[in-house]
Amino acid sequence: MSSSETPAEEGGVEVEDVVRFDAAGDGSSLVAHVRGEIDTLTAPLLRTELDTRLPEAPLVVLDLSGVTFLGSAGLAVLVAAKDQVERSGHTLRLVCGSRIVTRALEATGLLGLFDVADGVPDALRPTA
Repeated sequence: MSSSETPAEEGGVEVEDVVRFDAAGDGSSLVAHVRGEIDTLTAPLLRTELDTRLPEAPLVVLDLSGVTFLGSAGLAVLVAAKDQVERSGHTLRLVCGSRIVTRALEATGLLGLFDVADGVPDALRPTA
């Protein structure tokens, strides 16, 4: 992405505006519902939250269905999250949920790196 990547709104952004976490089932999985624009303003907030929560569960699902923009800073956070989860021996699954997210991952050649599910219930199903 280019330096023209800017947030839609200037001003303070709260973590709750970017991501909400839910423990699923018996605590063996964590679902992060990411929403809004994941750009140079919000990506650091998302990264900080993910860094503290990712080691908690063997299965982490990033639900990106509420994402309205995914810039290069957001893509970098996804790759870093995947690396962190794999170093822990855990699994990361993405729920793209929209053409916006899928297109950003496809355009950068990153889609094939991720385990992608059709929805959160699908992502939470055990793999055979």
